[in-house]
This record gives sequence, C-alpha cells and structure tokens, in this order.
Amino acid sequence: MITIALLGRPNVGKSSLFNRLAKERIAITSDVSGTTRDTQTRAIDIDGRQCFVVDTGGLDESSALFESVKAKSLQSAQKADIILYLVDGKMYPDEEDRKLFYSLSKLGKPIALVVNKIDNDKESERAWEFGSFGAEVLLPISVSHNRGTVALKQWLLQFLPPLEEEPLELEEDEDDFFEEFVQDREQIPQEPEEPIINIGIIGRVNVGKSSLLNALVGEDRAVVSDVAGTTIDPVDESMFYNEFKLRFVDTAGLRRRGKIEGIERHALNRTQAVLERTDIALLVLDASEPFTELDERIAGMVEKFELGCIIVLNKWDKAQKDFKNSIEGVRDRFKFLSYAPIITVSALSKKRVPKILDRILDVYANYARRIPTSKLNALFKETSIRHPIPSDKGKLVKIYFATQFDTCPPRIALVMNRPKALHFSYKRYLINQLRETFELEGTPIVLIPRKRGESDEDRES
Repeated sequence: MITIALLGRPNVGKSSLFNRLAKERIAITSDVSGTTRDTQTRAIDIDGRQCFVVDTGGLDESSALFESVKAKSLQSAQKADIILYLVDGKMYPDEEDRKLFYSLSKLGKPIALVVNKIDNDKESERAWEFGSFGAEVLLPISVSHNRGTVALKQWLLQFLPPLEEEPLELEEDEDDFFEEFVQDREQIPQEPEEPIINIGIIGRVNVGKSSLLNALVGEDRAVVSDVAGTTIDPVDESMFYNEFKLRFVDTAGLRRRGKIEGIERHALNRTQAVLERTDIALLVLDASEPFTELDERIAGMVEKFELGCIIVLNKWDKAQKDFKNSIEGVRDRFKFLSYAPIITVSALSKKRVPKILDRILDVYANYARRIPTSKLNALFKETSIRHPIPSDKGKLVKIYFATQFDTCPPRIALVMNRPKALHFSYKRYLINQLRETFELEGTPIVLIPRKRGESDEDRES
C-alpha cells in the first residue's frame, strides 16, 4: 500500500493530523515540544482507499536525543511514497524549515507543504507567506478546527490506487452458474490466519526496553538514548517467527509517581491500555543495578492484568554478578512472579536475545493451554487424598469437581460445597500441583471456587 509520511519541526501538529486521518486518538499530543519521538504507523481509509500514514518525530537538533529522532524521521521520508511537510501557520516562515522542505523535495516524491493552524479566513492570507518555499502544492489547514482537511484528502486521493470496479451484472442463466461457483468455493478450506501473540515490553526508565525491541526485530525501530523517559508513545512492531506473528509493543518507562512529569502522565495511561490487550509481558530489569520498589510495582501490573511473563535481566554484560545468586535474588524479590522464566541478555550486543523468541512461544503455549476435565479431576482427587483440604470450623470442605472454562490465562472453576472456606494457601498448593503436573511455566493460573450451579453473576452479587 501507499505510505504517507508526516514530517516537520516539533509542535506543528503532525500527531494531531495523524489522529485526524486515522479517526482515532493514537498518538499523544501536547503543547510540549518534542512529544513524539518514535514513528507510528497506521493503516487508514480515505474515501474507501487504503493506505498507511506515518507520524514522525520533530526535525530538531537541539540535543543528542532529538538528533536521533530527526534521523529516524528522515529515514521514514526515504521509505514513504508521499510526503506531507507541516509548518506552523501562526509563525513566520523559518529558514531551517525552508532548507528541510527543499531537501525533501529533491527526493522526487509527491510532496505538499501543509500550513497548519490557519483557524479562520482572516488567517488564510498568512499561509501564502510560505510561498517563498517554492512548493508546487501549498495546503492551508487547521487540524483542530477541521478546516482544509477535505482539500488535503482530495490531493492525496490522486496518488492512491482507484477503487475496484463494481462487479458486472449477470444474466439470469449466468446467475445460476455463479451461485454454484460460490458454493464450490465455500467448500474449499481457507488458509488460517497466522496466530498473533501480543507482547508488551515493560520496565522503569532506562533499563533498555527500546534497545531490546530493536534487537528482537532486527532493526532500529525505537529511538534509543541515555535520556530517561525517551519513549513516550507506545512503539509497536511485528515479526513472524515459527508460523506465529509476534507483535511487540515498547511502552514508556515508568518512574515513581512523584517524579512523573507532564506528558509522561499520558504515557503511563497508554502503558496500562497496552497491557489490557497484551498476552505476554517482558519485564525488563537492569541487572547492573540493585532492584527497586518501583521494579516491584511495575511487576505488579503483570499480576493485575493476569499476563504471561518472562523476566529479562538486561545489561548482564555489565552486571558482574554470580548467576545463581542473581536468580535467587530475583526469585526472592518477585515472589508473586515465581512462575515466570528468567533470561539474562545484553540488548545492545544482542547476546542471548534470540532465545527470548523461543521462550515467548513456550510461554504462550502454556498461557493458551486447555487441560482436559478428566485429567484435572484425577489430579485434584489425588492431591486432596495426599493433602486433605482443611475443615471449616469442623465441617468438611469438599471439591466436587473441577473444569477449565477459559484460557489466556487458564481459568479453572472448582465446584465445592463451601467455596468461601477454601484457604488461599491451599489454593496456592493446588496451583503448584498444576504447574508441576502440566508444566505451566510462564502463565498465571486462576482458580475460582464456586457452589454447585453458581454462575459468575451470582458470585458478583
């Protein structure tokens, strides 16, 4: 499909236009210069014609971080088919903008100069001051007031593939033949879609999440710098591995609540929204530094959203620690993630990073596992004989039967005579038995005690 890249200096409205074209609030927008740092791509529909639109970071060189952002934005321009260069119509034409537009024009691609923030007719004259850029196409718009966007879309449509022609009307005798043909086609087995595994990369700031994403997908997809909080918008990238489509999302690094500033508050909300749609979390920890209370709180989000989990000890090449003691330290600190496998890597050197891909497939297989009812009940019968359920004030507590009613993660109903009397320690014992018997590494297991005939609605009331 045709790709449209949105370029321009910081704070000219690229992310706002991106959201407007996508008809969805995807990119974080704010008055803070440099809010967008990583590229975002979304498939959109313009009058029924499909294309990709790419939101890029601002073209700025005020720091080493923004030099990296600019380089990645210019890479997007090289790959795109169409370029929309945005400028701020409330400002005077800038010489740096003029140079950037001229250099992009020399790429030989369709390019339009989009003068944003022209909010009313009185301001429209200011747009023509940008005629000194020598642009063949100049489009005054106001994203916030939705002015001029129709003309912008009309200009884009001339470069998008035309709609497919309407099917020819069939004569009556041809109609019967067509119905038979469709019925025959429906009997042909269709190719199944590739299963998708959604993976969220989480951790506090500067633990190497963006470097890990780049190492996993084999390209510099996310901007990497020593500046804490570089990633703001979640950055997603997909790859195929062993017949699975792996969709990685690099989330913003999290700080202690008192240190969260400005646009990072939006980033925290976006991180939680990502985890709601995630199957597996890669919890990235900095092996070269002591673990913190914040690491534990971030790990708690894995438990909150009931995700499969792999603990990634990054910067292992700098750690200079004994492997056995380090693993014991992780297990002691993150007891509630005792089910998560641990892998040591160096994202920058890519050492051991490929092993994460195999681990993801193993964990997802367990996360989506369905255990036959007969095997569940045989196991629970054996465990209750070996270790009887503690009584409730002298009264017998009994599990009648167990059945798994959902996956991702495995959810198992325990139909009992006294469900409220099942102590959490005995529930933990049952979960441990399930893990040992069915090798359910990497996934939480949810046990739900119920009375006979009780539904979810009954339990909530």
